Amino acid sequence: MSSSAARALKSVSRAAFSWKPTGRPQQTLAATVSRSGVGLHSGARVTSTLIPTHAGEGRYFLVDGEEARVAAEVGNAEPRSQLCTTLRRGEGGGPRVRTVEHLLSAMEALGVDNCRVEVSGGDEIPLLDGSAQEWVEAIRSAGLCAAEDTSGQNLEKLAPQIHEPVYLQRDDCFVAAFPSSRIRISYGIDFPKVPAIGCQWFFTYLDANIYSSKIAPARTFCIFEEIEKMRGSGLIKGGSLENAMVCSMSGGWLNPPLRFEDEPCRHKILDLIGDFSLLAQNGNQGFPIAHIVAYKAGHALHTNFLSHLSGKITMDQEELAGQC
Repeated sequence: MSSSAARALKSVSRAAFSWKPTGRPQQTLAATVSRSGVGLHSGARVTSTLIPTHAGEGRYFLVDGEEARVAAEVGNAEPRSQLCTTLRRGEGGGPRVRTVEHLLSAMEALGVDNCRVEVSGGDEIPLLDGSAQEWVEAIRSAGLCAAEDTSGQNLEKLAPQIHEPVYLQRDDCFVAAFPSSRIRISYGIDFPKVPAIGCQWFFTYLDANIYSSKIAPARTFCIFEEIEKMRGSGLIKGGSLENAMVCSMSGGWLNPPLRFEDEPCRHKILDLIGDFSLLAQNGNQGFPIAHIVAYKAGHALHTNFLSHLSGKITMDQEELAGQC
C-alpha cells in the first residue's frame, strides 16, 4: 500500500466520534405496512413488510426461507456489492438482502429506529419508482410511536457525534466528516462524458420535512451506454424507464422530465443517508451529527468509511480501487 493510501486510512479513527443522548425516545412504526414491486437486479416480484418491534432491537431484515435475521449494521455490509448496498449475516453462505439503501434512507430520515422488515419473493427490496418517496408515504401512513423494550420501558435515543475531521479517499473520490452542531450534507458528482449530468453539487440540512420534499423524490439513474454491460454481468434485470432515469452520453435524458434539475446529485444524497444509517446500533440513530462532504463517492466508499470509523475494517485502500 502506498504511503498516501496509508495516511488516508489512518485518518479515520474510532476516537473521532461518540454517542450523544438526544433527549428523545427510540421510535417504531405504529402499524404494519407493506410495499411490493420489482427488484432492481433480480427482476423478481418482491414484497417488503415493515413490522413494529421493540426498543433496542434496531432495524433488521428477515428473508423468506431464512431463520437468521440480518441486522442493518455496517458490520454486515458487503464491501464489494455492485450498484447497491447488500447486507449479509456472517461470511460465505449466510442470508443476504440486497438494495436496502432506499428503504433504510427513508427509515433513518423519518426516525423509524426499530423495525422488522420481512422480505418475500426474493432477497431484494422492491425498487418501486427508483426513489424513496413511496417508502416515505408508507411510513407516514403507518405512523410512528415511542418504542418499548420487552419490559415495557422507553429507551432514550443516542446519536453518533463527530468530534474531529475524518476522511477516506480513493483517487479523487472521497467522503469526509467535520464537527457540526447539526446534520449537514454536501455532495458532488461529476460525469464529464455525460453533458446532461455534468458536474453537480447539492447542499442540505437533514430533517424529516427537508428529506421528504427535497431528497426522497429523487430517482436512481444510469448511463444508457453502460446498460448492456451491466445486464451482461447479471445486474439491473428489473431496471426500466419506469423506475430509473436513463441518460445518454450524446442524446441526453431518455425519459424526462426530471423532478429536480439536479436530481442525480440529490439521489446520491438519498443513497448516502441510507448507507450511513448502517452506523446505527440497538435502535439508536445511524447518521452522525456532523457535516458530511462527499465527492464522486458511492456505496462502497460510503460503507467503507463507516467500517473504518467503527473499527470494522473490511477493505484497504488498494482494494477500494474501482469500487467507488
